[in-house]
Amino acid sequence: MATEEKLQRSLFNEVMVPCYAPMDIIPVRGQGSRLWDQQQREYIDFAGGIAVSCLGHCHPVMVTALTEQAQKLWHLSNVMTNEPALRLADKLTQLTFADKVFFANSGAEANEAALKLARRYAVDNFSADKDQIIAFHHGFHGRTFFTVTVGGQSTYSDGFGPKPQAVTHLPYNDLAAIAELMSDKTCAVMMEPLQGEGGIISPTIEFVQGVRELCDKHHALLIFDEVQTGNGRTGDLFAYQGLGVTPDILTTAKSLGGGFPVAAMLTTTALAAHLKVGTHGSTYGGNPLACAVAEAVINTISQPAVLAGVKQREQWFREGLMQINRRYPIFSEIRGKGLLLGAVLCPQWQGRARDILVAAGKEGVMVLVAGTDVVRFTPSLVIDKKDIDEGMQRLEAAISTLYNAHSEL
Repeated sequence: MATEEKLQRSLFNEVMVPCYAPMDIIPVRGQGSRLWDQQQREYIDFAGGIAVSCLGHCHPVMVTALTEQAQKLWHLSNVMTNEPALRLADKLTQLTFADKVFFANSGAEANEAALKLARRYAVDNFSADKDQIIAFHHGFHGRTFFTVTVGGQSTYSDGFGPKPQAVTHLPYNDLAAIAELMSDKTCAVMMEPLQGEGGIISPTIEFVQGVRELCDKHHALLIFDEVQTGNGRTGDLFAYQGLGVTPDILTTAKSLGGGFPVAAMLTTTALAAHLKVGTHGSTYGGNPLACAVAEAVINTISQPAVLAGVKQREQWFREGLMQINRRYPIFSEIRGKGLLLGAVLCPQWQGRARDILVAAGKEGVMVLVAGTDVVRFTPSLVIDKKDIDEGMQRLEAAISTLYNAHSEL
């Protein structure tokens, strides 16, 4: 049993699998967009647990939903259903194109379900030879072996033995490339409607529309991975709604539970029929606690005022970052949409995104990276302007220190 003195960052190295490299600080309390560590030092949270904490920390609607449900029912097997799962599924179908919902625990599991459904649909309606999945370079779809293979970053999938087959990667936003490759052997195209981990890359409308048309032409399914873009993150409830292109399957997680693990795959009645009883499942999928919290989250962020507020906050973030950049020009552009934003480093600063993350942490503001050249911001969708302003001041202090040290070299 660890002693109180050992509950520090050093204990991580003793007891945890070393697939993470966490910062030295250990937060112990959060409220809104602020966190406090073991020494009661305060931090402003521009990271949101990587686009998860969409209502900040310990939002009253989430706390109430969780504590009320905790007094009622925690878990059932999927031999039975439960009221929170039914309410959440009903709400999601009301708010989207979908007729049917499958619940899981993480974005990777939702994406695994989507890919299995696409393959099963092709087998049932065409043949086992219609198995090609097209995805895109720099995409990210999860850490299961199937999803990490479909993701377009080989550093995450190499070194684990033979990979799932019939997966092809193409450049994002290159419609000509997909038009040349796609055929009647293609069963699905999987894409993020705004690439997150790959560097905050937005698609062109022409690209998304063209992919939809190619999928229709070749009887392939279009899967939108909205694990990161969904649930209000871009200023629309789901990013596809702002693009005007409807997928066949949509996956979502991260912000869906506001910090409580929950995910969903959404699709149509016709497609859902191909996952018959026993073909797929999840022990914790549709958990009453998770669904109760997610229902409270969706009820809150689907309000027009909240979604409009995301677009307003995007402008506040852009203005703050550009003000910093005028004094310390290290960014070449600000990319993204809503509160999924990336500040791209200038050529002379490329490779130093993590340096900025660490320096920002020392100044009391939490940011993210998207690769080595992009500083990423995914804060609460309801973050106060005073928190944005103060966080920008702290970020500027961090960048000032790095900039002045860089100038002296």
